[in-house]
Amino acid sequence: MQVLTKRYPKNCLLAVMDRYSAVVHNMEQVVMIPSLLRDVQLNGHGGSAQEGAPDLYSYFTMLKTICVEVDHGLLPREEWQAKIAGSDITEAENEVSEAEEADEERVSGELDLEAQFYLHFSSLHGILTHLTLKAQEVTRKYQEMMGQVP
Repeated sequence: MQVLTKRYPKNCLLAVMDRYSAVVHNMEQVVMIPSLLRDVQLNGHGGSAQEGAPDLYSYFTMLKTICVEVDHGLLPREEWQAKIAGSDITEAENEVSEAEEADEERVSGELDLEAQFYLHFSSLHGILTHLTLKAQEVTRKYQEMMGQVP
C-alpha cells in the first residue's frame, strides 16, 4: 500500500488528491489481472453485469484515467473535448466553443467569484472523496475474488 508522504490538514484539497492518488496506485498494484473485473458488479455478488450498469473493469479504467489527470494536470480544453468526442474538433466546432467560452467568462465575471470558488472546490472535494471510496471498493472486491483477505 502506498503511504502518504506529505501532511496536510484533513479536508485540504491537496490531502484529498494525495489520498485518491495513493489509493488508485494501490489498486493498480493489487489488481494484477484487470480483465478478471469484466462483467463483475461493484455491489453485486459476483454475478453477471446488469444491463447498462458499469462493471468493475469500467471503474478500474476510469479511476486510473482520472488519477493520471490528478497527478499530471489537465489536458488543454481542445484535447479534452477531442478525447470526449472521440474525434478531432472541426474548425466550426472550435469557433462555437470559443464563443461559448466568451459567454461563460462574461457571466462568470458577473457572479461572485468567492461563491464560484467554493462551489467548485466543494464539488471537486466531494467527487475525489467518492472516487477514492470506489477505488477502495474495486481493490477489496478484487481481493475477495482472488481469495485474498484484505
